[in-house]
Amino acid sequence: MAEKYTGEFYCVKCKEKRETEGDVVVSESGRKMAKGICPVCGTKLNRILGKA
Repeated sequence: MAEKYTGEFYCVKCKEKRETEGDVVVSESGRKMAKGICPVCGTKLNRILGKA
């Protein structure tokens, strides 16, 4: 089962913080990132969480 992150993401398109849920993935550089979708405009959101 994939790890989930629920919290604030910053939407670059809306220029506001949005509360949503996203999947936790590990980037190529080894950092944990949460990837979600903006509930208002549908843009992909990313949040860096820290080292894996």
